[in-house]
Amino acid sequence: MGLLAEEWSQWQLIVAFLIGILGLVGLGFVFMFFRYFKLWLRGFVTKAGISPATLVFMALRNVNPHVIMDARIMAVQAGLTDVTPQGLEAHYLSGGNVRRIVQALIAAHRAKIDLNWFTASAIDLAGRNVLEAVQTSVNPKVIDCPDPRRGGRKTLDGISKDGIQLKARARVTVRTNLAQLVGGATEETIIARVGEGIVSAIGSSKSHKEVLANPQLIARAVLAKGLDSQTAFEIVSIDIADVDVGENVGARLQADQAEADVRVARAKAEERRAMAVANEQEMKAVTVENQAHVVLAEAEVPLALADAFRQGSLRSSSSS
Repeated sequence: MGLLAEEWSQWQLIVAFLIGILGLVGLGFVFMFFRYFKLWLRGFVTKAGISPATLVFMALRNVNPHVIMDARIMAVQAGLTDVTPQGLEAHYLSGGNVRRIVQALIAAHRAKIDLNWFTASAIDLAGRNVLEAVQTSVNPKVIDCPDPRRGGRKTLDGISKDGIQLKARARVTVRTNLAQLVGGATEETIIARVGEGIVSAIGSSKSHKEVLANPQLIARAVLAKGLDSQTAFEIVSIDIADVDVGENVGARLQADQAEADVRVARAKAEERRAMAVANEQEMKAVTVENQAHVVLAEAEVPLALADAFRQGSLRSSSSS
């Protein structure tokens, strides 16, 4: 009986311990419930559809319930049906900006732009400002080409076929292409492509006067190339802000070429003069050498006469 009583008392202690733990958990839950009661009441009034238990569990998962509730209320009041509390919480845990993405969806919904939750969250998690992208879709953005803040150059310099340099500046109006925002090229690519197109259009013009008379020829030629392909923007228009006449590069190149030709002619003439001097010196050396041969030959004549006398081949006139 004593052993049974001892075991029973141990079970009573275990049960009391468990009840105490459950009581503490319950008290903590009740405390957190009252902590977020006003937040839940605000969501209940606005039909946000987030229960008190969900708010408590959000706090336990290290999610800010106020951020999720505010975003959910904005979505419900705007009539967005694809923004769920679970999606908001998952996006928050992924490091995304929940408030900004909901604001972007509301702006797109008001402007009747096709943008769903999954596309917007992907854009936000990719590091792009999805709200700014939607605003640029509604209100197109103007980009200076070239942009002195990026490349340091103030003009785009091209040379027409008549050799005259033209300095141009353009303003490109773009709006965001949400379908290609993820993985699409940025503003730098637009600026580079437009700059290349303007320089190419100036270079293909027969005369600089054509460009000065109708600068829109350049804009139309650039727009026809589809420079916004695979970019995050859609080019609305290209306006030539300014065109100035630069140097006469053709004349300068011709002058440089003529000067180079003169140098080449002078070098060739100097080469011919040096060859003539060298030939003259060579001929003088040959002359001296031949004179030496003559002297040697003259020196051999007395020797030959002496040999002839000794051999009896020659006789003096007195002996004959």
